[in-house]
Amino acid sequence: MRILTTLAAIAAASPAFASSAQEGGLADPASGWDTLWYHLLLDIGSIGIFFGIAAIYLLFKYRRQRPDQEGDGPSLSFGQSMAWALIPMFLFLADDFYLAANGWKLWNDQRRVPENAMEVKVTAMMYGWMFDYGDGVESDNDDGLVVPAGRPVVLRMKSEDVIHSFFIPDFRIKEDVMPGRITYLWFNPTESRKGEHVFTCAEYCGFGHSNMFGKVKVVSPEEFEAWAAERKA
Repeated sequence: MRILTTLAAIAAASPAFASSAQEGGLADPASGWDTLWYHLLLDIGSIGIFFGIAAIYLLFKYRRQRPDQEGDGPSLSFGQSMAWALIPMFLFLADDFYLAANGWKLWNDQRRVPENAMEVKVTAMMYGWMFDYGDGVESDNDDGLVVPAGRPVVLRMKSEDVIHSFFIPDFRIKEDVMPGRITYLWFNPTESRKGEHVFTCAEYCGFGHSNMFGKVKVVSPEEFEAWAAERKA
């Protein structure tokens, strides 16, 4: 009963996640990944419950009635055998392809940077982060990564020493940061995500690795402009 209640709650929550995926007219990959994850749980849970009920039914229906009883399986024609094998296979494959197609679309959305994205240059080092907004405005992981709500942000990242990995769990994004190469990721700090979100290094880089964390601070555009002017001054 608890499993059925959980699945019902997931099914009820899914439309809410789906509707938030287009907040502000721009797809929010973080909400999309949440939606896909709940659909995957619903899919796996439904299949598990179906086969569990079928197995229990068959165990009771065809159980041995006496110690010396020997059973025999049903006789199926070639057509019936193929139908029992192929129809379930195509049903499950269609479901799997649907989920895979949604995952592929989300991945493409995650790698396609919006044209109006604000660019921040990120430099990783042992053991901290530097954020360069341009025009003399900079911060580090102690100050936090401050971004305006309602505008997508793209991070162009490089490392001064070893491999690091920039990870923002609340935005469902993570990307390696390597010496000699510029990598990128983008996220959509919507109005509903105002506040603070943890970022950290997800690639072990030495004894000070645990110190490479900070906060993504999503503020209003006015607050961001005031903060940028203060940092510049």
